[in-house]
Amino acid sequence: MITQPQTIPAPDPYEERLRVQTARLLAYRDDGPLVTLLRDKVGPGLPPVPATLAALLATVAMAVTGMLVDGPILLVPVLIMIVLVLPTAARDHLGKLDWLAPPLIRGAEFLTIILIGLAADAPKWLLYVLIYVIGYHTYDTVYRTRQSIWPAPWVFRAGLGWELRLLLIGAGAALGVLTWVLAALTVYLGVLFAVESVTSWVGLDKQTALAQAGDDLEASPEEAQEQATGEAEQT
Repeated sequence: MITQPQTIPAPDPYEERLRVQTARLLAYRDDGPLVTLLRDKVGPGLPPVPATLAALLATVAMAVTGMLVDGPILLVPVLIMIVLVLPTAARDHLGKLDWLAPPLIRGAEFLTIILIGLAADAPKWLLYVLIYVIGYHTYDTVYRTRQSIWPAPWVFRAGLGWELRLLLIGAGAALGVLTWVLAALTVYLGVLFAVESVTSWVGLDKQTALAQAGDDLEASPEEAQEQATGEAEQT
């Protein structure tokens, strides 16, 4: 009995585009282990953009009205972010404006760090360095995914995510040890993101070089001679 070879149907281009878009936006969010743990336990979740905007505006309102003063009150903006933004991770991020969610989350995270740091009289240069480190991680993630090079999932867990970073900063401010928390976070995240990024890119370069060497070995003598002749003419 002759069996016909089974053909695997090609993925639908539209469905594949939606899958990649969702994966990219979720990566840009930079959710950490707490969001990952609770994502499937919050039901349908909240709309990403309105919920994040509400958290951002609530934090700004607290700052404008002078509510952010040194003490336990500095934990409140963090809790607002957790309550409103964490449930948005359950959504598929396929709405027309859902692409705004990652930059809004990052902006809200940075603004919360700055406002808490200023209210607790933390060193401004330390706030700047921490924001730079997180910003570098965000840029590296965006640059990689646009070339279909995805960071390993453990990087987001080890990076704590926006939620645990804010919780640590809020708790540090409430307990009066914010400077030490900022310093520890900056060193830890700086080393983590820098080492992981460098080793990943170096490994990618090695894989590319090996692939090119394999292509050269598979080339026929005539093709190799034509390539060498072309390079000689260009020089």
